[in-house]
Amino acid sequence: MEFTAKDVMALRERSGAGMMDCKKALKECDGDMEKAMDYLREKSLAASAKKASRIAAEGLVDCFVCEKCGVGVIIEVNCETDFVAKTDAFKELVHSLAMHVAKKNPATVEEMMAQTYSEDESMTVDAAINAAVAKIGEKITIRRFARYEGFVDTYVHLGGKRGVLLKVSNGDYPEVAHDVAMQIAAASPTCLSKEDCNQADVEHEREILAEQIKNDPKSSKTPAAIIEKMIEGRIEKFYKEVCLLEQPFVKDQKVSVGQMINGRFEVLSFVCFVMGEGLEKRQENFADEVMAQTKKA
Repeated sequence: MEFTAKDVMALRERSGAGMMDCKKALKECDGDMEKAMDYLREKSLAASAKKASRIAAEGLVDCFVCEKCGVGVIIEVNCETDFVAKTDAFKELVHSLAMHVAKKNPATVEEMMAQTYSEDESMTVDAAINAAVAKIGEKITIRRFARYEGFVDTYVHLGGKRGVLLKVSNGDYPEVAHDVAMQIAAASPTCLSKEDCNQADVEHEREILAEQIKNDPKSSKTPAAIIEKMIEGRIEKFYKEVCLLEQPFVKDQKVSVGQMINGRFEVLSFVCFVMGEGLEKRQENFADEVMAQTKKA
C-alpha cells in the first residue's frame, strides 16, 4: 500500500513521533496507519495518546527580513498555552524557524520539517521541534509560512498575534511601505484592488444588497434605475472594506491608501497571518481543573 507525505504528517500528529520515524513506520507497515501506530508504540517512539491529542491553538506570528539578501519571511508557530507563547524560549524558537525559511527556502511545511535545521546542522527541523517539545513540555506545530524576495517590509502587531509581510516594487520609500504594512494589519484587506477582487464575492455581495433593498418597505416604489445606483453605491463601499488601495488610510481617513502611496511604488503582494485563525480552541473548565489538581495533591 502506498502512502503520501500527508499520511506521514497525519501519523506524526497522531503519534507525536518524529517525521523520519513515522515515514519508516509507514514503510515497514505498507502504508497501514493503524499498524504503523502500533509499530511506533512497540518501538517506544510514540508519545502518549493524551499528548498526541492536545490542541495547539496558541502561539506566535513572527517575521524576519534579511537586509543583505532581500528576503522576508512570515511564520506562524503554535503551542498549547499563551503562557508558553510569551516565554523567551518559544519566541527564540519561532524566530530561528523564520530565519531557517529565509535561508533554506522550503516549499511546504512538510519539506521544511525534513530539512537540516539552519540553527544546528546536526539535526533536522523535525528533530529540533521534538527537542523543543521535550524542553518546553507542550505540543508545538509549524502551521504556515510565506517567503518573499525583493523589496519587503513587515509588521508584527500585539506581540505576535497578527503579522504582515509586504512586497513592493522599490525600496526608496521604506516609511511609506511600513505604513502600508501597518494598514494591512489594522484593516485586513482581502485583495489589492478592484481588479483583483474575487468577482464571485462581488456578485454575492450584489445579490445580498439587492435582497436587502427589495425587503425594505421604503424602497417598494423606487424605480429600478435608482435601485441599481443604490446597489452600485454600496458596492463601492464594499470595495473600500476589502481592497487595500481603496481603503481609507488609517492615519488619515480623508485619503485612500492608493492616494497615500501616490505612485511612489507598486504593491506587488502581501500576506497577513492572524495567530490561531480558524483553529479549534481548547475549552477550559476552571472548576474541573481545580478538582483535578486537588486529586493529584
